[in-house]
This record gives sequence, structure tokens and C-alpha cells, in this order.
Amino acid sequence: MATPVLRWCCPGRRWVFAGIGGVSRHGRGVPTGSTSSGKRGQSSVAQQPLITAQKPRKGEREWAAVVGLEIHAQIASNSKLFSGSQVDFAAPPNSLVSFFDASLPGTLPVLNRRCVEAAVMTGLALDCHINRRSLFDRKHYFYADLPAGYQITQQRLPIAVNGSLVYSVCVGKRRSQMVTKTAGVKQIQLEQDSGKSLHDSLRSQTLIDLNRAGVGLLEVVLEPDMSCGEEAAAAIRELQLILQALGTSQANMAEGQLRVDANISVHNPGEPLGVRTEVKNLNSARFLAKAIDYEIQRQINELENGGKILNETRSFDYKLGCTVPMRDKEGKQDYRFMPEPNLPPLLLYDSESLPTGTDPQQVINIDQLREQLPELPRVTREKLVQQYGMLPEHSFALLNEVGLLEFFQNVIKETRAEPKKVTSWVLNTFLGFLKQQNLAVSESPVTPSALAELLDLLDRKAISSSAAKQVFQELWRSKGKTPAQIVAEKKLELMQDAEALEQLCRSTLEAHPQVVTDVKKGNPRAINKLIGLVRRATLGRADPTVIKEVLERQLSL
Repeated sequence: MATPVLRWCCPGRRWVFAGIGGVSRHGRGVPTGSTSSGKRGQSSVAQQPLITAQKPRKGEREWAAVVGLEIHAQIASNSKLFSGSQVDFAAPPNSLVSFFDASLPGTLPVLNRRCVEAAVMTGLALDCHINRRSLFDRKHYFYADLPAGYQITQQRLPIAVNGSLVYSVCVGKRRSQMVTKTAGVKQIQLEQDSGKSLHDSLRSQTLIDLNRAGVGLLEVVLEPDMSCGEEAAAAIRELQLILQALGTSQANMAEGQLRVDANISVHNPGEPLGVRTEVKNLNSARFLAKAIDYEIQRQINELENGGKILNETRSFDYKLGCTVPMRDKEGKQDYRFMPEPNLPPLLLYDSESLPTGTDPQQVINIDQLREQLPELPRVTREKLVQQYGMLPEHSFALLNEVGLLEFFQNVIKETRAEPKKVTSWVLNTFLGFLKQQNLAVSESPVTPSALAELLDLLDRKAISSSAAKQVFQELWRSKGKTPAQIVAEKKLELMQDAEALEQLCRSTLEAHPQVVTDVKKGNPRAINKLIGLVRRATLGRADPTVIKEVLERQLSL
């Protein structure tokens, strides 16, 4: 019997299963259920063209993967969703807990206006329909970090529905081509976060920190319109940028401000969607992509070996690079949803429906929030491409690193160098140094003004490209020095004495007659050797282009 082998034919689109020796295994569990209820999930998959790198050979089976995401973003607010407790990531355990957060009897929720505005702005940015009337519900489950035994959320009628998230994925052999894709936004709802369980393995005990209990969350539910980990990671990065641009969430995944649950299923094209599994609490885009791709391969392998996919919740072990079972997947009946009796319906208005004489501080006007929306990342990228003629992938790189776009724009303002040269230096040299040192843009020892001055020296040919790199390295090490000072101290300025350069070139030709012979015989590499010899004699202070011109002129005499 052949050993099963999985091959990913085309990133994000179609998976092929092959048996070694051309033998395939046909016993598999019949897919039941789907990744999402109703026709929406099935039609979204059917509308997407399935692309393969090659036609499957005999003995191979085709599989299509379906991925949907549930994203929990912590709202950027000074206080919690239903209490006045402060929100602070670094606060000592249990130092920011109100009576309501601890669920003491008789305490009542008071809705945070800032959190509602954040939800509305996020919905508008994602082209959602904002419900003028939304409801709060209790979602019951019992765990130590949820003292009330239920979470206040929006299950029946959320604050926003039916939107879309447009994102781009790198394709091609060099990953340099950008393809635009769209994931539907099923809904955006407000809900409160739970506390944090701290497991002490040495003492065999679990401690509870309720600082996070009651913090406001935006749950963004994406339709199952993705088909691989790469697409899901790209969608999350785009949503992260949108939330940060809006100021509705800092969306720092390392601090748990953005957490993702992925719903994954596989099926044969043309057949019903398969049974889904959920991978919980993924806190980095890289781990999200790895977890999804692993789970897709695991499900295909399971089905091809005659097994069945269980509707379960799994977690991702980043050390082993695999998903592991956690528990059976809960259904709606397990959560025993019920209307929240202590909160009335949430009512929103627009300019037309706003009652006359109403205090603006007592209501939320959707139209006013729409006017306050900032420029979104996709618009910023389009402007960068049009204004500076940069490649689309470069515009993505500038926005993906916090503070990098502002740094780039500040350099552009202060230098005469061409935008393409500035783009190259910022994305290659500057960003490369940051990543080597694991630094944020705000921690860089090189300021925009210093880089602009360095590029001006290079632009007016006061220094060579290699000298510019030496100056940049010195700027990185010696904070406070200017590029001009470093050039003067290390004598890196280009030779301006044309007669001296002519003499150096002539001496080099006379000292290396064999290389001269090779040049005249048509060896293209020989001239480079001569250029290198001259540059060494000038201590790198001569422009290679000028050296080449002088040598070619002298050789032709």
C-alpha cells in the first residue's frame, strides 16, 4: 500500500493528494456540515477560481480548503467596556478590577461611549451596514477567569453587518506581484474580555489575574472566503493597519490586543463543504499562516486514510509546528444565550433621524463619525505609487512597519535625491539595520535628517555608493555626528582632481600589461579588475563610473 504524500500545488488555491507509485487511497469520511451556515459560505467558494500549477495525474486527488476567521481586537480606550476601571497592559495583577469586573452582587454595567464609537468607525471603514438598533446578550460558560459565569456580547443583533475587507497577497516566483482579494465581513460586535489564567507548573496551581476582565473587544467575523494560511495572514495584516489608522485598536498581537480564531475545512471541488475545526487564540500572523496550512494538510491526510474530521477546537503548538486537540467544539446551545437584562437596546442615529433638541453628548451620530474617518491604508498606498512612482509592493512594505512611512516622508521632505533612491535606502539599508538589531523605527539611532543629508552627498556625487554605506554604518554607531563630519574625518569624499586620477589609471595600466592584453582580447571581466585596482589605490575615493571612462579612453589611445 502506498505511503500518502501531500503536495501543495499552488499557494492558497488547490491541494493535491498523491500516493507514491501512483496509488491513491479512496476511503474517506463523508464531509458533513460546512464552515458557515447557509448559502453564503458555499457560494463564496464556488465563485473563486481554483488554479492549479499542473493538472493532477492519475492517482491524485484534488482538495479545496475553506478558511474563515474570527478576530478579537482590544479597543483603544482608557476604561473598560462596562466599568470605569483603567486599562493598562503592564499593571500589577488584579490592580485594575472594579466591583463589576469581579461580579460582586448588585453591580450593574454602564456602557462605554468610546467603545461604541470605535465599533461604528471600524464598521464604516469596512463598508458595513451599521444597525441603528443593536442588542446585548449573555453568553454562558464557566471558567475561573470569567467570574460572572457569562460574557456580555452581541449574538442576536450586532452593531455592524455585511461588510468587506480588501487585502492583497504576493504571488509569482519572486513574490513581487500583488493580487487583490476580498473577504466578506459577516458582522462586528462589541463584547467584554475575560481575565487571564496564569499556570504555575512548579507549584501545580493556576492563578487568576482579572485586570483584563471586562476590557472592551471588537469581534470581527470574516466569511469563509480564504483558502490558505497566506491569504489569512495577509487579511489580518490589512485589518491590523486599518484598526491602527482609525485609532480604534493598537492591534499589537504581541500584547494580546489582536487575537485570531481560524475555522478550517477541506472538501473536494464540487462537493459540499467539509466538517470544520477551529484553531484558537493565534497571536501572530506568521503562526496563523502556519497553523492553517498545517491543519489543511492534517485534514486531507485524515480523510484520505479513511478517517473523519471532528468538529473540535484545537490549539497551535508553535514549538512543534502543529495543531493539537483542546476540546469538542461548543454549539450555540452550549452557551445558553439569553438577552442581557441589565442593558437596554443600543440606539444609534444619523443626521436625518437625530431627534431635534437632542444633546449630542447623549447620542452617537453615525454621520459625524463617518466624517472623522482618516485616510485608510489602501488609499495611502495608492497615493504613494502615484506620487513617487514606487512599486506596489514597496508601498506595502512602508505601511507594514510602524513609523516607517512617516520616516520615509520626512526624508523625502529634506533631500534632493530622487524618491526611488530614497525608497531603496529606506527599505533596504535602513530597514535591514533595524531588523538586524530588532529595533522599532522610533528606536533608530539614524534620524530622517541624517539620512537625507547622506543622500544629498551621494546625489551631488560628493561621495561614492560604497562610501555612503560606510557613512551610514558610522551614523548607526556614532549618534550625534553628521554625515559631513564622518566624511571629513574618514576622508571619504570623492577625488575631484581629474589629472591625478588620469595619472593613477595610466600607472595601473603600465603595471598590469597582462590584464590590459585580456581587455583588448575582449574579456569583459578584465576591465573590472583594473577598476578595482584603481579604486584600491584611491582608497575607494574615486567614482567607479568615472574610473571606467578614463580607463576605456586610455586603452583606446
